[in-house]
Amino acid sequence: MEKMFLATLLFCVVVVIVSSYITILYRAKRKVSITIRQSKQHYNQAPGPKPWPIIGNLDILSHYQHNPFEGFTKLTREYGDIYSLTLGHTRCLVVNNLDLIREVLNQNGRFISGRPDFLRYHKLFGGDRANSLALCDWSQLQQKRRNLARRYCSPRESSSNFIKISDIGCQEMNELVKELDQRLEQAIDLKSLILKACANMFSIYMCSQRFDYNDQDFQLMVKYFDEIFWEINQGHPLDFLPWLQPFYQGHLRKIVNWSTTIRQIILERIILGREMNVDLDTDDDGDFTDALLRSLREDSEVSRNTIIFMLEDFLGGHSAVGNLVMITLGYIAKNPSIARQIQEEVDAISSNGQRNIQLSDMSQMPYIMATIFEVLRYSSSPIVPHVATEDALIAGFGVPKGTIVFINNYKLNTSSENWSKPEDFEPKRFLEEANTKRCSIGSDSGIETIKEMQLKKNIPHFLPFSIGKRTCIGQNLLRAYAFLLLTNIMGRYDVDGKNLTEIQMNPATLALPAKCFPLILRRRSF
Repeated sequence: MEKMFLATLLFCVVVVIVSSYITILYRAKRKVSITIRQSKQHYNQAPGPKPWPIIGNLDILSHYQHNPFEGFTKLTREYGDIYSLTLGHTRCLVVNNLDLIREVLNQNGRFISGRPDFLRYHKLFGGDRANSLALCDWSQLQQKRRNLARRYCSPRESSSNFIKISDIGCQEMNELVKELDQRLEQAIDLKSLILKACANMFSIYMCSQRFDYNDQDFQLMVKYFDEIFWEINQGHPLDFLPWLQPFYQGHLRKIVNWSTTIRQIILERIILGREMNVDLDTDDDGDFTDALLRSLREDSEVSRNTIIFMLEDFLGGHSAVGNLVMITLGYIAKNPSIARQIQEEVDAISSNGQRNIQLSDMSQMPYIMATIFEVLRYSSSPIVPHVATEDALIAGFGVPKGTIVFINNYKLNTSSENWSKPEDFEPKRFLEEANTKRCSIGSDSGIETIKEMQLKKNIPHFLPFSIGKRTCIGQNLLRAYAFLLLTNIMGRYDVDGKNLTEIQMNPATLALPAKCFPLILRRRSF
């Protein structure tokens, strides 16, 4: 009898949930229809699979848990390069080719400049995702924050900040080498050391403050930043099924702990010691922290929370650099021929290890940059989707306000229409012949023609940092510090894997788990 009662109760609950869902779906559909009809012309919605009650089309993506963008790509065979999905009860649009992506991000950039209202995003930024540059909707404050940061994140080659980035990178490399030299010939957790070096590069550049690698606050901050980078790169059922929240309270508390701990360390170890000593009478901002503190005193729209969250955002960028470098070293360990070509390029510039590689050497080292770009092609995908902040029109289809728009960069990066043998890891695809050199050789004055290579100047379908209003503002810092780390590591060491089968990278994300794969460094002999 008790079992029958429980079964009946469960059936009633399911009926209530399904009925509520159908009612919500009907109202949402009716509202969408009314909204679209308010314009001069009625526009159809993009085609797509029919959704199930409650879960929508999440069942389709569940077959591609490690790479949902592969699922997005396969759906193009049935529905074309633009189609609709319903995830939970959220209306979504997926765009899958270059022309459509440009239409979304460039032509319609001001209409599709929002970010999803995911609960996890709020938890990461003090209960309000508007505190984050990457996760907030577009606003005047967002524009102001980007303008303030641009000078420091995108410095010109001739600027003092560009030289500063190079000097800081080389100095921190010397500290990293001391740590690496103590761990030669053994399988080590290289990722944690690289992340600490990256974090110091960012901290010295933005805050004029370096931390000892054994500093417990510093270790905790670096660890939690890396956990957050992994978290943002992962899809989560809670994003589209918010009624699951009671089952994920433990995970949400963990997210809050990561972010609040980082914020407290930044406040106590960086900001409190600086904010009382800001010189308002000088035009020299000094570093990014000075610029933020000056804006706090000069601009009534900038709050103390604003600058703390901005500093947190940009310091956290070191996680992207560290993960990119670690993934690149993984591919180098699995491809010895690529390692040799990188080392030949490094040796020619550094005079066989006589000096550190600097940012000014980048233009003469196209192969290492091609390797970084190949890792980005092989591994990158949009981290955060876009959201329509107004009713819009894409490829003749109506896009109601609130629609989440996924940019399937994965398809651009893996399509045989764009790349020859896209499944191969081949840096040379980013190189082209430059001007050839003719020089005499030997005593008989023979002439040898030397073909020089350079990075391809324009690959329209390669968009690792996105385009339009929400393009990655920190891309120059990422390129600069990844270049300095990789060239100076490869100039000093041979990199091997303890077991090459252990070196596993997800083909559609730059994030690695905290414990990924060990690598072995061996000192090179010249």
